[in-house]
Amino acid sequence: MDWRSHARTTGTALKHWFIAQCQDSLCVAAIWLVGLLIIGIPWALLWAVLAGLLQFIPNFGAVGAVIGPAFCGAFLTDDSFDFFYVLMLFAIVMVVDGLFLQPYLMKRTAKVPFWASLVTPIVLGIIIPFWGVLLAPPLLAIVYAFRQKKGLPTA
Repeated sequence: MDWRSHARTTGTALKHWFIAQCQDSLCVAAIWLVGLLIIGIPWALLWAVLAGLLQFIPNFGAVGAVIGPAFCGAFLTDDSFDFFYVLMLFAIVMVVDGLFLQPYLMKRTAKVPFWASLVTPIVLGIIIPFWGVLLAPPLLAIVYAFRQKKGLPTA
């Protein structure tokens, strides 16, 4: 294999990871939109779009996405429990996305096994605290693209 073949394999793997990440962001935005509309938070569409965009930033993006709706729930609505409903929605989105959506989309789009999508960010997050979590998904996509190219089993 020459360097062009390696670059092509890496580029294809990163493209597949990016597609999976875009699909994940759209799903997260849709979940936020439905949840915020049910709760009755003002500017639900804005907060949902923002949550989808911030989904590209691991860990910190999700926290940033909850600030606006939580503020609206605490100060701009009539129901005093809206703030807590937004926090419950945040917890639901985090669990559904982290345990089901991301691993499923990585397996379907980038051919990364479900178990690797769950374990690798945790392990790399322990070894290299911030950068490990940030780089784990695209690195997984690249590793499994090369495994597939060599004909090695991916599961």
